[in-house]
Amino acid sequence: MTEVPDRIPTPCPACSPDLETVHEVLSSGGGALTVRCSECGHVHKVQPEREREVTLDVVVSQDGESFTANVTTPAEETIEVGDEFILETEEVLSTVRVTSLEVDHHRRVEEAGAEAIETVWTREVDNVGVNVTIHPQDGSRDDSRSTTIYVPGDYEFEVGEVEEFGDDEFEIDAFVVRGDASGYDRDRYEQDGDVAFAKDVKRVYAFDQTTSAWSAW
Repeated sequence: MTEVPDRIPTPCPACSPDLETVHEVLSSGGGALTVRCSECGHVHKVQPEREREVTLDVVVSQDGESFTANVTTPAEETIEVGDEFILETEEVLSTVRVTSLEVDHHRRVEEAGAEAIETVWTREVDNVGVNVTIHPQDGSRDDSRSTTIYVPGDYEFEVGEVEEFGDDEFEIDAFVVRGDASGYDRDRYEQDGDVAFAKDVKRVYAFDQTTSAWSAW
């Protein structure tokens, strides 16, 4: 809902029909504003200018699949990779992050005005799948394995911490952040205490902490 300002510039039919003067907004209703001229005190109604909007096609990537939706935004809005917004349709209500913008002739850009955009490419970040590469405790890479864990987007991964998901238990050795993530100064983090949100993580590298079945013998 558009916020109604306390004061607006508009012509006054009583004292300034051709030039704008400052008016105090008294009330709003029925699409019109009741205003009072600060110069002469005349009270009258005006129709506020409606902000021009455009409708954009949005492609949402979610768990390896994708669907298309539409979103309405002010025509003057500037959108860039990394922006997040709430997408609400009949089927879904979720937070998405812009991963790419498509403008004329299928050209991909990092930033553009809403009017110039043909398609907004996004991914869902409320709940995300994170790829984890788990190395054996001895450091050997030959028997490394990969798995995918599903967590809320704001779940934190910290280097040096031990995580447990189902039958997997592992100590985080490093993680790589996504290109659309903001607030990070490099791609790879591997110092104890380094932290990232799951929605920002491209892959986690870890050492297996699961007790081998052979140890019971």
